[in-house]
Amino acid sequence: MSWEDELFGPDVAAAGRLLSDCISRDISSYSDLEEALEASRYTSHPYTSHPKEWPPLVEVVDTKELPAALIDRYNAAGGEGAALCGIFPEIHRAWASVDNSLFLWRFDKWDGQCAEYSGEEQAICAVGLGKSKPGIFVEAIQYVLILATPVELILLGICCTASGDGADPYAEVSLQPLPEYTIPSDGVTMTCITCTNKGHIFLAGRDGHIYEMQYTTGSGWHKRCRKVCHTAGLGSLISRWVLPNALKFGAVDPIVGMAVDNERYILYARTQESKLLVYDLGINGDGPLKKIAEERTLLDQRDTQYGGGRSAGSRAVSRLSKASIVCIAPLSSLESKWLHLVAVLSDGRRLYLSTAPAGGNGGSVGGLGGMSNTNQRPSSLKVVSTRPSPSVGFGSGLSFGTASMLGRPQTEDLVLKVDAAHCSSGTLVLSDFLAPATSSLLVVSRDSTTQSSHSGNFSSVSSRSSRVLRETVSSVPVDGRTLFVVDVFPPPDTAATVQSLYSESFGVGALGEPPEKACIQLRARGDLATQHVLPRRRAIVFTTMGLIEVVSNRPVDILRRLLESNAPRTLLEDFFNRFGAGEAAAMCLLLAAKLVPVEDLLISNAISEKAAEAFEDPMVVGMPQIEGSSALASTVTPPGVGFNMGQVVQEAEPIFSGAHEGLCLCSSRLLFPVWEFPVMVVKCEAGLEVGLGKGVIVCRLSAEAMNDLESKIRSLELFLRSRRDQRRGLYGCVAGLGNFTGSILYGSGSDMVMGERGLGRNLFGSSTPSGEKGSVVTTSNKRQRLPYSRAELAAMEVRGMECVRRLLKRSGEALFLLQLLSQHHVARLVQSLDISVRQKLVQLTFQQLVCSDEGDQVATRLIAALMEYYIGPDGRGTVDDISGKLREGCPSYYNESDYKFFQAVEYLERAAVTSDMEEKEMLAREAFALLVEVPESADLGAVCKRFEDLRFYEAVVKLPLRKAQALDPDGDALNDQIDANRRESALALREQCYEVVTNALRSLKSGNEPKGVAREFGSPVKSVNRRVVVDQASQDKYVRQIAQLSVQWPDKAFHEHLYQTMIDLGLENELLEYGGPDLVPFLQAASRDTGAQAGVVSATNHVSSPGGHVTSSSAKYLELLARYYVLKRQHALAAHILLRLAERRGTRDSLTLGQRHQYLSNAVLQAKSACSITGAVNSKGGIVDRGLLDLLEGKLAVLRFQMKIKGELESMASRIESSSGVAPAPVPDDPFPQSNLMTGVNYANTARDKAKELSQDLKSITQLYNEYAVPFELWEICLEILHFANYSGEADTSIIRETWARLLDQALSKGGIAEACSVLKRVGSQLYPGDGTSLPLDTICLHLEKSAMERLHSGIELVGDEDVARALLAACKGAAEPVLSTYERILLNGAILPSQNLRLRFLQSVLVILREWAMSLLAQRMGTSPTGASLILGGTLSLQRTTVLNQGVTDKITSAANRFMTEVRRLTLPQSQIEHVFRGFRELEESLLSPFSF
Repeated sequence: MSWEDELFGPDVAAAGRLLSDCISRDISSYSDLEEALEASRYTSHPYTSHPKEWPPLVEVVDTKELPAALIDRYNAAGGEGAALCGIFPEIHRAWASVDNSLFLWRFDKWDGQCAEYSGEEQAICAVGLGKSKPGIFVEAIQYVLILATPVELILLGICCTASGDGADPYAEVSLQPLPEYTIPSDGVTMTCITCTNKGHIFLAGRDGHIYEMQYTTGSGWHKRCRKVCHTAGLGSLISRWVLPNALKFGAVDPIVGMAVDNERYILYARTQESKLLVYDLGINGDGPLKKIAEERTLLDQRDTQYGGGRSAGSRAVSRLSKASIVCIAPLSSLESKWLHLVAVLSDGRRLYLSTAPAGGNGGSVGGLGGMSNTNQRPSSLKVVSTRPSPSVGFGSGLSFGTASMLGRPQTEDLVLKVDAAHCSSGTLVLSDFLAPATSSLLVVSRDSTTQSSHSGNFSSVSSRSSRVLRETVSSVPVDGRTLFVVDVFPPPDTAATVQSLYSESFGVGALGEPPEKACIQLRARGDLATQHVLPRRRAIVFTTMGLIEVVSNRPVDILRRLLESNAPRTLLEDFFNRFGAGEAAAMCLLLAAKLVPVEDLLISNAISEKAAEAFEDPMVVGMPQIEGSSALASTVTPPGVGFNMGQVVQEAEPIFSGAHEGLCLCSSRLLFPVWEFPVMVVKCEAGLEVGLGKGVIVCRLSAEAMNDLESKIRSLELFLRSRRDQRRGLYGCVAGLGNFTGSILYGSGSDMVMGERGLGRNLFGSSTPSGEKGSVVTTSNKRQRLPYSRAELAAMEVRGMECVRRLLKRSGEALFLLQLLSQHHVARLVQSLDISVRQKLVQLTFQQLVCSDEGDQVATRLIAALMEYYIGPDGRGTVDDISGKLREGCPSYYNESDYKFFQAVEYLERAAVTSDMEEKEMLAREAFALLVEVPESADLGAVCKRFEDLRFYEAVVKLPLRKAQALDPDGDALNDQIDANRRESALALREQCYEVVTNALRSLKSGNEPKGVAREFGSPVKSVNRRVVVDQASQDKYVRQIAQLSVQWPDKAFHEHLYQTMIDLGLENELLEYGGPDLVPFLQAASRDTGAQAGVVSATNHVSSPGGHVTSSSAKYLELLARYYVLKRQHALAAHILLRLAERRGTRDSLTLGQRHQYLSNAVLQAKSACSITGAVNSKGGIVDRGLLDLLEGKLAVLRFQMKIKGELESMASRIESSSGVAPAPVPDDPFPQSNLMTGVNYANTARDKAKELSQDLKSITQLYNEYAVPFELWEICLEILHFANYSGEADTSIIRETWARLLDQALSKGGIAEACSVLKRVGSQLYPGDGTSLPLDTICLHLEKSAMERLHSGIELVGDEDVARALLAACKGAAEPVLSTYERILLNGAILPSQNLRLRFLQSVLVILREWAMSLLAQRMGTSPTGASLILGGTLSLQRTTVLNQGVTDKITSAANRFMTEVRRLTLPQSQIEHVFRGFRELEESLLSPFSF
């Protein structure tokens, strides 16, 4: 980057900090007048003389004679009439009265007019001018003229008429008689008149009293005008009415002068005997006159206040007559916060007085309690300090002939005879009366050459000496006797500009004074601080010979005259030495950039060029150096002298040249009135500043003031830029060294790598001495080696000056922007801003507006509001109407990208109101094309909302993504190698852009605008209610469009943000359909919890790890991942995911077993699909998929066991609870039934707890059997588990037989044989056929038959002969052979059936089995149902038919029937018991042997 690249930011911020520090030091260098006077007590030479070789400090520029009409009238009176004179600078008129005639004429220019007023018969004894009170006279009467005669007090209205072009507001002045505002003087002759800025008129009488002339509109019996005496008591009033003035005796000390302090509202008066009086006008200046103090001994106090010794002038005074007070003048708070009044004595000395109470030394330097606050009222009057009189010959350095000592007696050569004086804003004008026809005018002003101690170059000057009040005395000869001296007000436009600029910083004009008077007060800050805004000081001296205009040249005027006169270089060097290199360089800048006002004279280009050359001349401004390096040459360690090991070596710091200091001073003084003050204020209708919400927001400065300041700042910046472009001065030396766009203000010079060969010769005039390359000075003391070379110091200074130049450029643009906003009425523009933004606006300082990001954001919002004024719905134009001005006037606030942005906004506005769909599409696309070029400038929150309204979702997606890329061009958000905070910050910036896209999805999904969508930077794009409600199909279409566009953008971070939003919005189908290749990693990463495995199980794993903790929040990601695999026909991966979901551990919102069952069922389906797709089982993939299927089916079976156990436990607990805690198997005749009750309750609680455990996660089959089924005697489920586990072997067979016995016993206890048979049918059918181990028919048969026999004979239960046999057949699913074999084995074992009755029952059951077998054969032969076949044989058939029909089966049944019929015959039982059984076997045999049987 080169110097020409106008980038701001860090450079401007760093220069802003430097400027703030410079302003602070410049303000602190100004000392209060009291402090300066206190410091002056320790110096013997408080006055200095102006150098004789320099142009004069004070000179007479014009002399005007008195009007001829006045001279004629005076001559006509014989020179003995009552004559008075004075000047009214408020109306630019001088006045004089001769007897009863009053003359008014222009004092600043002669227009040939001299108005005369002779409306009174009596001689005029006093004249005054006051501001008219509002609402009493017509608006044309701006001032009132007060005339006092011995008998009357008269008010005259003054009407001022401006010139035709308006340049001169006081071109014509007319007097308007006000006959109703004339009152008698009651015999009191007035000596002087003064007025306050609020319109109060005070008159001093020769009787020693002060009167106020009050006037109103008058109503009823109230008089329009009256005279009130504020100083007379009751006795004085009585004597006035009883005795005429001629009969009053006693000396009267008349008041001869009054002065009003319009800032503190204090009235001062002096009498003929030099007595001073103080009166309080009230806190607001409207209160009754209250006397505070009266001092007669002030002249006795003066000698004790000023230090020890007395000057020669004072000794001379003591030999002459006693001095008197010739002038009193209030001191403004700008001049002193602790001193309030100065009194000038006839010998030239000044008394500085205070009305504040004494408060010891803690209040201020002089021991005053202080009255820095105007609300504090005066309480006393005392002399604080005395300033000695300037010597008579002090001003004789300016040669004005021989008048300086002419006519003065030798005995009075050191004594001033002051007959007139004028003191104003630090300048004292004394009229030294030399002879009856001659006087000398002494002008005493503060010496500016002692005020330039801002930098380290003057660090040797002590703090006390730097604050000493030093004054320069200049002498001007005057023909005639001086009568009156007054300051000339600056031009009205200049005064208005100054008042607007300094009203906040110095309170100029804050108390309602006219701007012209306020500018006079500002001169108290000194010429150096004000010469860039105030013209030369002018004064009009009214003498007996005419009017003399005297001008005081400012320091910059002296420099200009020196440059114009081609003075010797020694004078220029002397000027720089006296003022200091920094101050002199600042004045060179004022001339070079033509910033200083020189009245009607223009600074020529030749003078400007000479000033620029002096600014760049290293011989006068110096060179950058290391602190203390200039003194090293004189402090070199002599040879042979060792080092002082105890000496502390201070770290050297660079000190820039006077050119750098001058630039900082000039820039800081230009920007001081606005720098740390708000740019906007809230004002009410009365013009007063109020709080936000009680008024309107307006610019603090007037448009004229901002324009003037902008012009000067731009002129200075243009000058610096031209010198830079021309490579003048240090710019030319550093230009070839490399790139130095940074600032030394925040960077280290040691970081620069540069060459310096040739630089020393070109810049310093001589090469570096040998042996010390790169060193600024040559010294034998190596400990004083300097850290910077000459080249580095020069480059550092150039960098700093370049930063200041950029600050000036930015400041000029800020002022231009404020003017443009003011022209468009800020109050109207800010109405569209939020209350928080308006609060920031009224608190925003100019420094923040120029240097801070917050200021840049507020400026952007203001520009947006301005654009809305032009391109809004009620716009007044187009973007081009205002963009040209903004781009030209403030390109750093409004550049090309901003122009394109607002042009796009204009297109969007037009698209929103048009009804033509093609035009709407075209305008939206044009706006999108413009915004694509400037993505970083796009206000996404508002612009994209407008694109949403237009249904142009391509822009809604791509604009935020382009801006995210522009905000993070290096991809820090995706870089894991950088600092975490930096990465998070980059990601946060990106996510702000991503939210715009996701908000569009939310809006479409909900049909409403999402909350929290606000304009990002105060964009004029308002969210208007133009959106048309679309149907569901269109919404789905737009959602898919957004998803497609988003997935196409290569941004991983955005994809993750998008995927998450779509999941949250329930757009899973669209996500799975349009998700990109990074969807699977996203879902995998989202599903992981802390400590989980890196990813899901691959397809090659047979078992999914159940250890990974899957929360309910991460489960939804796994479900989506499974769905995604299903859509992509990756069924094995989907099965693994579903298995992981089913096996996840229980949580607070854990799955139900039914949900787990659903997951496993779906996993089985996916595994089967994988097997069918894989095809060949022998392939490797097929084997893996088959193993997965087996695994899943097994887990599904175990889960069914778990669900069945859980259901049994819950049912068991419910039954126990419903039976009021009765145990499931109570013991008869139990003596402790309560214990059984408690046992039942505990049993139910335990069952319910175990059921809850089963709900939390999946259990293994071992856990289910040992921990749940066996403890709770769930024998049916135990048998199913044993069957599923394929138990075999003798031990396992015994467990199964025992379990069957327990199951049957449990069923018998519950419901007898019927229940046991039912259980047998249900359980047996599930276990049959198997390997026979799970269904031990012999054990079951023997157990049931015995139980049936016992229950039947005992009468407990009525048991049928066929129940057990049919139950066994049902358990074997209708297969008669295994059942028949079981019965046959038992019957053959006589030890098992010792009882004949039991054997008979077994044979009955065999008969049932044989019949059922036969029926199934018959049904198959006849092709009918078993029920139809049973009608033939009169029996019932099994529910299931055999599948093979042959003669061998029939023979088996016949043989068995014959054999068992024989067994029946063998029974030793009565015939009646066995006959029916025998008959049954025989009938069955016969039916089978009959040819008609089948």
